[in-house]
Amino acid sequence: MTTTADERFAVHIDDYKHYDTEKLRKHFLVSDLFIADEFKFTYTHYDRIMVGGVQPVQAPMKLESVEQLKADYFLQRRELGAINVGGPGTVSVDGETFELSYKEALYVGRDSKNVVFASNDAATPAKFYLLSTPAHAAYPSVKVGQDQAEVIQLGTMETCNQRTLNKLIVNSIVKTCQLQMGMTALKPGSVWNTMPPHTHSRRMEVYFYFEVPEDHAVCHFMGPKEETRHLWMTNEQAVVSPPWSMHCAAATSNYIFIWGMAGENLDYDDMDRYSPSELK
Repeated sequence: MTTTADERFAVHIDDYKHYDTEKLRKHFLVSDLFIADEFKFTYTHYDRIMVGGVQPVQAPMKLESVEQLKADYFLQRRELGAINVGGPGTVSVDGETFELSYKEALYVGRDSKNVVFASNDAATPAKFYLLSTPAHAAYPSVKVGQDQAEVIQLGTMETCNQRTLNKLIVNSIVKTCQLQMGMTALKPGSVWNTMPPHTHSRRMEVYFYFEVPEDHAVCHFMGPKEETRHLWMTNEQAVVSPPWSMHCAAATSNYIFIWGMAGENLDYDDMDRYSPSELK
């Protein structure tokens, strides 16, 4: 079993304005999240969120601490959210086993010591997308299936952004310290997400794109509203969005993305919205 973790430092808004494409991708894009029998993490200095993935194939995978945490075990001072974007699998938390099918979520509370990820079938392995944030309290681990999600229908076909938003790990469903996660699926014929675009300076966000068809791509937009940049992304890549950055995307096909947030509050609607006509 292998666990790797790279580290990303926070970028000042003035510095960002001088980045070319290569530098944007270096600081904000997260790739190769699912490598067989390996934990892959990126430790960021945006609210200390960690972005990761694990694809257990040959054997169950136990979550271990990494150098950046200086902790006896991974969740000694942290909480964790996991969403399965692969085949059926399980997550065992200190002896309690949770079955996670495709697009089901699990919140794992602080102080959980033995967290083990496994696939039901090595031929169709599970893929657990992971976000972890610092935690000030220990709350119970809770599974959130699609039938427990808060579902909101947004957008219209006329504006190419008809979509279904599923709130999964949010404070109205699961008690957390600061982590929030959910999933938004674009309807066929729709490509634009997160309209109107917005910022929320009290929280940062990570987007993970999946079910992007082969040979298609997502164009993710970021930056202050008056000076935006873009990143072309493919299937199963994530992008880190700083608190000062608005975030939206369009793709060459419909797709699904997982959003995750960390910061000083749990108010989902705490955002400053912008009209698309304001963007430059």
